[in-house]
Amino acid sequence: MTNRLIHETSPYLLQHAENPVDWYPWGEEALNKAKSEDKPIFLSIGYAACHWCHVMEEESFKDPLIASFLNKHFVSIKVDREERPDLDNLYMSAVVSMTGQGGWPMSVFLTPTLQPFYGGTYFPPVPRYGMPSFIEVLQGIQRVWQTERESIHSISEKITQYLQETNQWQAVNSPQIENSWLDQATQSLVQYYDRQNGGWGRAPKFPQPMVIDFLIHRYFRKNPQTFEIVQHVLDMMQKGGLWDAVGGGFHRYSTDSRWLVPHFEKMLYDNALLAQAYLHGYLITGNLTYRRTCERTLEFILREMTHPQGGFYSSLDADSDGEEGKFYLWSKSEIIAVLQEQPLRDIFIFTYPLPEEGNYEGKIILQSRASPVDIAQELNISADEYLSLLEKAYEKLLIYRSTRPRPKTDDKIIVSWNALALRAFTEAGYFLQRADFLQAARNNAAFLLENMLINDTLYRTWRNGNCRTPAFLEDYAGLAVAMLVLYQFDGNPRWFTAAGKLIEYMVAEFRDPQGGFYDTPCTSTNLPVLPKYPQHNPIPSGNALAAHALILYSAFEENSPYFETAVSLLATLQQTAAEYPTAFAYWLQIQDFAAGPIQQIALIYPPHSPTDYRKWLNPATTPYHPRRILAHTPTPASSDLPAILKTKSLLENRVTAYICQNFSCKQPLTDLDAYARTISEGFE
Repeated sequence: MTNRLIHETSPYLLQHAENPVDWYPWGEEALNKAKSEDKPIFLSIGYAACHWCHVMEEESFKDPLIASFLNKHFVSIKVDREERPDLDNLYMSAVVSMTGQGGWPMSVFLTPTLQPFYGGTYFPPVPRYGMPSFIEVLQGIQRVWQTERESIHSISEKITQYLQETNQWQAVNSPQIENSWLDQATQSLVQYYDRQNGGWGRAPKFPQPMVIDFLIHRYFRKNPQTFEIVQHVLDMMQKGGLWDAVGGGFHRYSTDSRWLVPHFEKMLYDNALLAQAYLHGYLITGNLTYRRTCERTLEFILREMTHPQGGFYSSLDADSDGEEGKFYLWSKSEIIAVLQEQPLRDIFIFTYPLPEEGNYEGKIILQSRASPVDIAQELNISADEYLSLLEKAYEKLLIYRSTRPRPKTDDKIIVSWNALALRAFTEAGYFLQRADFLQAARNNAAFLLENMLINDTLYRTWRNGNCRTPAFLEDYAGLAVAMLVLYQFDGNPRWFTAAGKLIEYMVAEFRDPQGGFYDTPCTSTNLPVLPKYPQHNPIPSGNALAAHALILYSAFEENSPYFETAVSLLATLQQTAAEYPTAFAYWLQIQDFAAGPIQQIALIYPPHSPTDYRKWLNPATTPYHPRRILAHTPTPASSDLPAILKTKSLLENRVTAYICQNFSCKQPLTDLDAYARTISEGFE
């Protein structure tokens, strides 16, 4: 049989379209049915690359007896968490409050008024792992629904009240950024860092690219401890199975503390954020291995996760041929057979131990025995020569691996995730002088504006020419930030204008008068609580992105009305971010940015001297700094430029640079050497 999911575009929902469960997508039809038939709602939330989501489908949702019970006593709704982060955040908070933990698949039971009263994650088909079977859960809930309705309403009211209370936070009076909180957060991250394995927390261990980037911000505040930690964690993550050495890109997380055995799904947001962290790591250390990790991650996205029109896909599944990780595992005999050239085989075996018995369920997950820099020193060759030989081996193994059954691709395109990748491609394009990366960023920006912004309404997802679900706060704010980043290094005023319009809509439709922004528009219905969650999970929260968009836009626009809103929002969450730095690391980055000083570079150049001005727009001349913004334009300037450029003019018809802080500028410079010296004077 087929169910109503057959009409959806989400690959995750379509995976369940042939289930005997009478699934509904979230919407009026399902919600009205629950009310009219007085039935509880079974809400199942997951995503296409989720291994345990596939397991529960095979075990339970394809079972005719379980499906029959669900169809008779419940209204079953299936949601792709990537399409509806508002529902996912709201009901995940409810599940965590009830059980102390969360995860996917998420299984939540709601009243017809959408109030949660029971929940969990994966339920097995028979009792095991100390959990009841799924059918036992269903039978118990159906019995209580029929005989103890008042207790259900009492529980649901308490949970809803909890969600409302935790959703309230108001702006502080006299907001200002206190450096002491940033210092406290830094010290906490240094104190609790895993100096043996790298990273923060125990297994399962997740990469923390936002934490790494915050520590890089603090490195520019002359904190030597952060420099050492950044190098160590970048080294450790790229040694083990978390990093796909053969194909590039990172898996979702490590199931152990040593970064060896990953959960094998690959997500766009992880790879975008990690590419940026490795890029910034390279820019402060000069370590070529970080540069190549960044480049190979972005090359992987271009090769395997890019739509022909320029959008970036969401994820690659963990499973292939019904087995998790099968696509990525090796035997020693396979590797020896593929690497027939002796130099490549020797250097590969010197780098990666290849035990006959394997290191994971009889197979091999590649884990380097040391950092590439150390191995190159042992071999008495340069890091560049060593990496070149190693990558030739990777190329041969990649060709061989491509003949295996591939993991499925979730090819829907999500605005906020694309915005993160757009930023990574933009920065890497400029700082690594990779024209192909910068062109990929332009293509992506154009795709998002031309396909997902329809009649001034931004949509969250796109697949096969169809948009679904109006966008959320993280989409508007994230895309605005990405457009401002692209504008800096591309110079096309189209991106700046687009950012301004996105921010204007965001402030009008999402702002909470009591402080902060709702994750959904203020006019949203069919939610028991309008969500407003500041915590990252696992991408920057919508409110943190909103603060970034406002403060960054204000750095281009003198007397911007958004500046005070941004500082108020940042100050409101400053103590919380300092107390829980791994969960609020993006907030910390933007708080550090707002603490200033922010350096503004305005570059004006004659319209017919492209070669001349490119010498100024070069990372060797205008290097990376997390509190430096750049704007450039030829003259005569167009009318849609930011304030930082509007009042600037050429001197002697030569390239002219204005170096400013808070719109107070030094004497304009027309000498390239003087500009290169002056840009770093007194700016830390």
